[in-house]
Amino acid sequence: MFKATSIIFLGLATSFSFLLVSPPSKSSYHSLFTSPSLSDNFSISNHLHTLTRRPHVAGSEANAEAAAYVLSIFTSSNIQSHIASYEVSLTYPVSRSLTLARPPPEPPTTFNLRQEIYDGDPYADVADQVQPTFHAYAKSGNVSGPVVYVNYGRVEDYMTLKEMGVNVSGAIALAKYGKIYRGDIVKTAYAAGAIGVLVYTDRKDYGGGGGDVRWFPDDKWMPPSGVQVGSVYKGLGDPTTPGWASTRECERLSEEEVEKGGDVPLIPSLPVSAADGETILRSIGGQVADEDWQGSKDAPTYRLGPGPGIVHLNYTGKQIIGTIQNVIGVIEGAEEPDRFVILGNHRDAWTFGAVDPNSGTAALLEIAERLGKMQKKGWKPRRTIVLCNWDAEEYGLIGSTEWVEENRETLASRAVAYLNVDCAVSGPGFHASATPQLDELLKRATQQVQDPDNSSQSIYDSWVSSNNSLLIERLGDGGSDFAAFVQHVGIPAVAMFFGGGYPVYHSMYDDFIWMEKYGDPMFRRHVAVASVWGLVALWLADEEFLPYNYLSYSQELQMYTKELEDRISDKNVSLTPLFKSIEELTKAATTVNNQIKEMKERKGWASIWNKDPLKVRELNDRQMMTERAFTDRDGLYGRSWYKHLIYGPSEHDDYGSSFFPGIDYAIEKAKTENTTETWHLVQREVWKVSRAIRHASLVLKGELT
Repeated sequence: MFKATSIIFLGLATSFSFLLVSPPSKSSYHSLFTSPSLSDNFSISNHLHTLTRRPHVAGSEANAEAAAYVLSIFTSSNIQSHIASYEVSLTYPVSRSLTLARPPPEPPTTFNLRQEIYDGDPYADVADQVQPTFHAYAKSGNVSGPVVYVNYGRVEDYMTLKEMGVNVSGAIALAKYGKIYRGDIVKTAYAAGAIGVLVYTDRKDYGGGGGDVRWFPDDKWMPPSGVQVGSVYKGLGDPTTPGWASTRECERLSEEEVEKGGDVPLIPSLPVSAADGETILRSIGGQVADEDWQGSKDAPTYRLGPGPGIVHLNYTGKQIIGTIQNVIGVIEGAEEPDRFVILGNHRDAWTFGAVDPNSGTAALLEIAERLGKMQKKGWKPRRTIVLCNWDAEEYGLIGSTEWVEENRETLASRAVAYLNVDCAVSGPGFHASATPQLDELLKRATQQVQDPDNSSQSIYDSWVSSNNSLLIERLGDGGSDFAAFVQHVGIPAVAMFFGGGYPVYHSMYDDFIWMEKYGDPMFRRHVAVASVWGLVALWLADEEFLPYNYLSYSQELQMYTKELEDRISDKNVSLTPLFKSIEELTKAATTVNNQIKEMKERKGWASIWNKDPLKVRELNDRQMMTERAFTDRDGLYGRSWYKHLIYGPSEHDDYGSSFFPGIDYAIEKAKTENTTETWHLVQREVWKVSRAIRHASLVLKGELT
């Protein structure tokens, strides 16, 4: 009896002494993470300068060197790291030419298609390493035809042309960059009957509006010879391995099979400069375009055509199977090593990539260094943190997609969240997107980080004041590496950046000098985005209860459904199934929140005996897996790779996001065809989404029916 009592008291004493000498709390390390002692804008500046010394397009030697640099920083920060390589289809230009013939006596014009270096350009010695201006995956071809000006090349622009009696069939479409993804510009032109496409950077959008405006290096604007290059592939991942990883000796589709898939263009295209675009516009006659189609105040009058100017476009590209390299760093969790918090940014750039993407890479390396310093001070994450530096994003999110496809089942069962930063900094003003259950986490992080442009307030304060409310967008588009995580697997995700669209996007002028002069002269915005990004990761990795909030999700779904009501109020489509399933999700989210609150409130000695770590784990797993339930194994109609039924890319713009994408597509189809069958398809899509939401509520509750 005495012996048993002694053991009990010994146990209590041991527990008490453990509490007295327990290591610093996780929260104290989190405060350290954002402290000036760990953050370093000079180090970030140095990382960016190193990464952008040479152009480093995917598949190039320079990009492999950049991968080695990222790997070295990870390793020196005490992060176990490796290279995950894939063999993927990449394209490069072989030859291209563009000539313009005008009615006599005007002489023909042959365009040099070259971005010009400027006086004192520190990168003049490596400018010849920039790839000739081209569209990745563009169709090789040799075409001639009259030019039709198609504004931004959207579906509605072609509808306007049709109403005005302008025939695009057999013509070459001249479109402005701006509103939609360039791959959709080419695809829509092909559907309208065009035989080729030219896409140019209009001064009104990228050149400061014309007039006496100066351009880079004297100001931030795109020089007249600047060209926005990029991919015109509409799929995600290697086009020859849709749905599976591009490993050595894997199955591959032929070029003919890829073309039949509909994601690569069937007509040639070429990006051109503002100067070349205006030259071609001056050769176009016909009706004057509407006022909102016109250019800057000193631009020529924009007419629609077709012709009389005739363009001869000749493009030849080559396709290779090249090696790309993802750099993966892993900090293993001390208590839950099989739960992953993943941070990602891509490394490859069309040219120097100071904004896109290496401002994000520099921020990722800053996070790696801070975490390394924290490890030296004794910190270990509860859950595993994975740092990913992707390759070949610019070609079509290839590096991240291949990795997700190869690790799909593991990620589906173990990934807590994916946190993406692409262009981390291009100017002032914080922006973020997320799946709704992570909204509150973003708010918390921005409340704890100082605004880099106003030291008297937090990022959150400036964010709210700039929008009059907190504006967190959603992740339905295919614009960056979060796509495979959210839309293919159903993993909660966040993306963030400072700035927004910037004039020298995807051009030769996106270099360190542009960033140093106009994007972030003191590199404080880089430090700030690293702090927010890292804090969100630390809370997800370290907090005992995963900091999700599914009430935000159910409220958002309720709002979407009410918007749907307005679109189909006069149609025989019932949204009752949607409303009922959302109500179930609301109840489940409320129950989980109450369960977490109750478990957190168990204080004192009772918690030592009563808190069951398996109960905490089970509750966290329910929350983690709920996002997966919003996916459907068959995917969206006609786009089976996209599995998420709540968020997806717009049908005619991969940069655009739509909620309930399957329902959205069905409504547009029904409005066009207006048959009983197409409206029945809308009802079926409503039922499909309703089932997914109900499944999500069942997962969140964790109960069998």
